[in-house]
Amino acid sequence: MTGPNPNTLYPIQDYDKVIFLKNHIQAKNIHIGDYTYFDDRRYGPEKFEDYNVLYNYDFSKVKLVIGKFCAIAAETRFIMTGDHKLDAISTYPFPIFGNGWEEAFDIYDLPVKGDIIVGNDVWFGYDSLIKNGVTIGNGAIIATRAVVVKDVPPYAIVAGNPAKVVKMRFDDKTIERLQHISWWDWDISKINQHLKLICNLDIDQLESAANES
Repeated sequence: MTGPNPNTLYPIQDYDKVIFLKNHIQAKNIHIGDYTYFDDRRYGPEKFEDYNVLYNYDFSKVKLVIGKFCAIAAETRFIMTGDHKLDAISTYPFPIFGNGWEEAFDIYDLPVKGDIIVGNDVWFGYDSLIKNGVTIGNGAIIATRAVVVKDVPPYAIVAGNPAKVVKMRFDDKTIERLQHISWWDWDISKINQHLKLICNLDIDQLESAANES
């Protein structure tokens, strides 16, 4: 057992609707971990930066960082820019149109809430929306059409608009153990060796495997 090559674009043989994202990203402010995939049968997964990373302008100060082994469904979108100017009478972005309007204010000073940071083994449901300034913990599940405007704890399931925690996948002690195990950081040969444990619910055995030398 070797698993797919993380450096290939199309990991499923004879199927071009799923890609390992890190091998296609061009923007310098987007960082994707190994084995994280994007599935889009409508537009094609190669359109991720055009259709799914919104408002990633040259003046954007936001980074999008996604960990390893994440599953990103079609129509999932990440909003990269901050808000329009809020400390003025008008919110209209005059400077982007030039022709003297750039003197109204410095477009680079528009407010931003921060980077989008996604952990490992996160599942994004269809048509979910992630605002900038949000951190999503390891093992979280973002439900279909959830609008995420605040941080998501590790192993939480969030849904709704705005997204709220509807359930924790495990109890606090188990989550603490899983965070410590961090199977996604294992060497791929060790992941392959213990794949059935990762795809099961026996945390005692997984923890034993993590402690193997």
